[in-house]
Amino acid sequence: MIDGNDMVLLARIQFAFTVAWHIIFPAFTIGLASYLAMLEGLYLKTGRDVYMELFRFWVKIFAVSFGMGVVSGLVMSYQFGTNWSLFSELTGNVLGPLLGYEVLTAFFLEASFLGIMLFGYSRVGPKLHFAATCIVAFGTLVSAFWILAANSWMQTPAGYEIRDGVFFATDWIKVIFNPSFPYRYSHMVLAAYCTTATVVAAVGAWHLLGDPRRESARVMIKMAMGFLAIVVPAQIIAGHEHGLNVYEYQPSKLAAIEAHWESYERDAPLILVAMPNEETESNDYAISIPKIGSLIAAGGFDKPIRGLKEWAPDERPPVALVFWSFRIMVGMGMLMLFLGFVGSFLMLRGKLEQQRWFLRLCVLSLPAGFVAVITGWITAEVGRQPYTVFGLLTTADSVSPVTASAVGTSLIVFIFVYAIVFAAGARYMFKLARLGPEGPARPPSGKPDEPTRGSALPLPGGRQA
Repeated sequence: MIDGNDMVLLARIQFAFTVAWHIIFPAFTIGLASYLAMLEGLYLKTGRDVYMELFRFWVKIFAVSFGMGVVSGLVMSYQFGTNWSLFSELTGNVLGPLLGYEVLTAFFLEASFLGIMLFGYSRVGPKLHFAATCIVAFGTLVSAFWILAANSWMQTPAGYEIRDGVFFATDWIKVIFNPSFPYRYSHMVLAAYCTTATVVAAVGAWHLLGDPRRESARVMIKMAMGFLAIVVPAQIIAGHEHGLNVYEYQPSKLAAIEAHWESYERDAPLILVAMPNEETESNDYAISIPKIGSLIAAGGFDKPIRGLKEWAPDERPPVALVFWSFRIMVGMGMLMLFLGFVGSFLMLRGKLEQQRWFLRLCVLSLPAGFVAVITGWITAEVGRQPYTVFGLLTTADSVSPVTASAVGTSLIVFIFVYAIVFAAGARYMFKLARLGPEGPARPPSGKPDEPTRGSALPLPGGRQA
């Protein structure tokens, strides 16, 4: 027998499915747009053809990723009307303008200059083309600004009043710059940069395994290693500050992240791994470090931490999912930190191209950034449950009056269509990545080939890459 709870669950699964597919593309294009601007700027400054070769190579992948992000975003937005109409009705006065600003200030900016960026180099001149690339990169950051402002308001609402159950903005500055926004925005942008750097490193490593003499591959991986060595530590700091914000404004989420069932006045343990058991309200097979949990999660040994038992069972987020998604995110972050530090060390010693084990690890680490982004998003969104607007509007009161069978049918259709469309797009991007700026390389298991120029790209002035 299908009831209202099934409808809520299916609506959440459908939105989670579409968000998970959508977020990997903006996370990649935000970082890739800035990388393209860096490459073109370096070309204009140094005149080295390798930077333009890399720009022409990565801009094709950017175009495909950008298009797939737009398509998946449109599908996702329709669900506000189909599955979450009550949420839209009650929060639309606040969230509607924020999402509208994203379209007006960011999407139009990106779309207006994307054509120049993709096709206009020989028509507008190098400097104007570089300006268009920078505007597209800036547009991706502005887009993230508005989306994170809206989502952060749902996490830590501010600058509003409620009249007859409907939210109205009373202070737009407080709405936009709500308590969690600065931390979540910086955390997301840095995550996008880390994701892109890891992909660039993986592609560069793949081509170095095929031919260590490829200049474009050496430039890719060296830029990526140096970038990871700088940005991942910055991301760890931003993540810690975000955690302190969660401790202050979303204590139930923090309790789920740390799997603390009991409250601690101070010296809470740090639970490394465990199997949270919601039936017994305890952790099975737990491995923890005494006392330092309060320091890491709250910023001091003497800080209290509230346990999950302080909330009724129906007011707690799903503990195991939040607990493990957070740890997977941290694990991927540690992997990227390892790549950045070890790669930079090898680069400084001039041995990066010779360490094939490290190059293979870079290739295998290609999905690390995407996994970190998705699991981080799961931690944030599932940890907010059972609310859509934290502490004020429950998920059960946000869904549309539609049947579970209707939502389930559309979910099946989404899965089928996404499997075809996005598998084709991902396959095409992988094909481009395997070809590389200088043409195809042999698989890593083979011996280095002679350099090939089979897929040369025209450079300014008629030269061939």
